Amino acid sequence: MEEGRIVLITGAPGTGKTTVSAQVAAGSAFAKSVHLHTDDFYHCLAKGAIPPHLPQSHGQNLVVIEAFLAAARRFAQGGYDVVVDGIVGPWFLGPWLRLAGDGFAVHYIVLQASRRETLRRALGRAKLGAAANRELVDAMWEPFQHLGPYCGHGLETTDLSAEETVSRVRQGLAEGAFLLRP
Repeated sequence: MEEGRIVLITGAPGTGKTTVSAQVAAGSAFAKSVHLHTDDFYHCLAKGAIPPHLPQSHGQNLVVIEAFLAAARRFAQGGYDVVVDGIVGPWFLGPWLRLAGDGFAVHYIVLQASRRETLRRALGRAKLGAAANRELVDAMWEPFQHLGPYCGHGLETTDLSAEETVSRVRQGLAEGAFLLRP
């Protein structure tokens, strides 16, 4: 069985991660694909959950990230094109870099849009409500603007439609532009 690949699509809330990830997974050239929506893993926390954007949630977030990374690994081993949709900043790339070091093709794509556009998109969705969406954008937008050694993994989407963003993601994947190097 041929091993699949892992495509990690991330960015601040409101940048289009879920919309783009669903389309990339559905239109995959692989015979099998899966869209892992990492919010689902956070919804599994039944007791003691800490909102993931708060500083004290770091340990919890690492456990959740390792859980969806294990799922992604297994799907890829099964030959799936795995599209992971979630908030994974450079500060949480260690486990993904180790996965790349184990020989997996791991692509890291950070969707970025202007603060104004990100907030407009976040407030236009029903998820959570206006106050919570604003709080998430306020907490998460800035950290995704400073990617350091991963600046080449950013994809500016402010003026792009979802379809244009998907097209650019697919092009970058075909070119290997977003591959993580251990």
